[in-house]
Amino acid sequence: MDPLTEAIPGADHREVGGVRTDIVSAGRVRVGRFVYPPGFRWSAHMKDVVGTDLCQHTHLGFLARGRIAGSYPDGCAFEYAAPAVVVIEAGHDAWVVGQEPAVLIHFDAEGDSAQRFGLAGEHRHS
Repeated sequence: MDPLTEAIPGADHREVGGVRTDIVSAGRVRVGRFVYPPGFRWSAHMKDVVGTDLCQHTHLGFLARGRIAGSYPDGCAFEYAAPAVVVIEAGHDAWVVGQEPAVLIHFDAEGDSAQRFGLAGEHRHS
């Protein structure tokens, strides 16, 4: 049993597109634990479920295990390896790198995360 990936008691537990999530409200913020399986790619596993070509969420969190990579339509790319603080702007595709699940501890303010956390609402060059 691995406490990093086991269900969190009292959390809203879901599985969508192969991703296991546990989400708990903490004041006006939601804290989530996302377990992305090896081989997961947003455009292959979530695009049809969500109905958009790219992920339209801003992500702020801590990658506790594994590696993730991704890209934006303008060709910019990112890659994170645990342990790492992760900031990914809306409008991206992303995938798990390697054979280990990626475990992301994620913070969001529902649809208002970018503004509340002082982040860009979408990817852009400074």
